[in-house]
Amino acid sequence: MTSSELRRSKVISLVESGKIHSQSDLVNLLGKAGFLVTQATASRDLEEIGALRGRGNDGIATYQLPRTQSFPAELILSVESSANMAVVRTPPGGAQLLASAVDRASGTGSLALVIGTIAGDDTVLVISKNNDGGAALAKQLISIAQLTSTQTRKAKK
Repeated sequence: MTSSELRRSKVISLVESGKIHSQSDLVNLLGKAGFLVTQATASRDLEEIGALRGRGNDGIATYQLPRTQSFPAELILSVESSANMAVVRTPPGGAQLLASAVDRASGTGSLALVIGTIAGDDTVLVISKNNDGGAALAKQLISIAQLTSTQTRKAKK
């Protein structure tokens, strides 16, 4: 794991603990854990993991993770792979939304194989961390799309 991945893992842990009331809290607690970061870095990390400020049952505002990570898998029409890349086709206009979700999932560790994405209008290039990881990445994306499709069909019945 890279240092940023380790840091984001710690951010997730701290957010889940319910101790993060502000970005300053996050900077301080990360510092105590050995991660010296600026407020800007803390802000980016919170955004990357999808954390939002909300009020708990006690009425106190803290950063929280959504109960279910929103992943628009219904936008995945097809996936092909080559070397360390997967090329995902989406409906027209869907690539940016899908790429953003893949990047967030990468930051939270849900799609740990992903190093980054490049999106056009209806095509997303997803790049794997491994030199030959394109096929595994494509398989994972197809699996996510099939799982979502199955859940959608069951919900409509």
